[in-house]
Amino acid sequence: MTQAPLLTPPLIVLGLETSCDETAAAVLRLEADGRAIVLAEHIASQTDEHQLYGGVVPEIAARAHVERIDGLVRLAMTEAGVAWDDLSGVAATAGPGLIGGVMVGLSAAKGIALATGKPLVAVNHLEGHALSPRLGAPLAFPYLLLLVSGGHCQFLSVEGLGRYRRMGSTIDDAAGEAFDKTAKLLGLGVPGGPLVEREAAKGDAEAIDLPRPLLERPGLDMSFSGLKTAVRRAAEDAPLTAQRRADICASFQLAVADILSARSARAMEMFADVHDGKRSFVVAGGVAANKTLRARLEGEARRAGFDFLAPPMRWCTDNAAMIALAGAERLRAGLVDGLDVGARARWPLDDASAPAYGGGKKGAKA
Repeated sequence: MTQAPLLTPPLIVLGLETSCDETAAAVLRLEADGRAIVLAEHIASQTDEHQLYGGVVPEIAARAHVERIDGLVRLAMTEAGVAWDDLSGVAATAGPGLIGGVMVGLSAAKGIALATGKPLVAVNHLEGHALSPRLGAPLAFPYLLLLVSGGHCQFLSVEGLGRYRRMGSTIDDAAGEAFDKTAKLLGLGVPGGPLVEREAAKGDAEAIDLPRPLLERPGLDMSFSGLKTAVRRAAEDAPLTAQRRADICASFQLAVADILSARSARAMEMFADVHDGKRSFVVAGGVAANKTLRARLEGEARRAGFDFLAPPMRWCTDNAAMIALAGAERLRAGLVDGLDVGARARWPLDDASAPAYGGGKKGAKA
């Protein structure tokens, strides 16, 4: 990353997102007053390609991104009524994510930047989620963020652009990953989160006794691996009738809601102790689209005296609008990247804190 001259809004940015199984392109205009206006956005899902395997296959995902990225860029640019010369820059997810997919989007952005002479911004996918609530309306820093998705589950104090302090995280699986694996264990297919939520609506949340790991431990760390194992045992202990499947889903969803609610209440206490008078609680990431969890977390915020904010549903899951916004904010601050910037499978948003878990040549998993 290099420091370039600061750019004055309005800024028009093309954003690309290919970190998992959604190929997405969006064109966004950032106004001088901080408002973000999405001029066009298109997302191509890969659900059908991965359905047979019960989860995302990285090689298949990467090939699908290659096939679709050019067409989506053309659609977004045409719908926005924007020419290449009108762009202030191009932004793409550079990690974390499935490395093959990340490389596709980042390479496309590099090609566009090289051909047009526009600045390139390599965006941390997690920063996209962290800033995504600002797509709906301006939101002042600092704020407390619960980032809860298929690959990540952590509390962050969002102090400003590029300034994120991790307060707690899962020590094993993310909440969204637990949803996906529960769906696979129960034979529901993909995408796991919405399918588990649909089944849970038909079940009894008190029918199956499932654990709430780490709730007695101080701090904000969470664990969902043991909960996933308990779901597997529940599925094996008795015939998996349609009603039992629904009961397991409802009980699992309640357990996740209990864990996230309890930890969120504690996080708001800790945040308020440091930031007196600043009381905004933001939930972002794919799991934030779950209506039951969203309602529980909104209730916790209300009890703590916090304003509750979440991106509109279409911007909770992976999307290119949030990447375009993060790119526009960075362009405004003069933060750009060279064409030699690399894709990263792992890229913690808070590099200053010790890794929560994982390691190796690719870096910390979270």
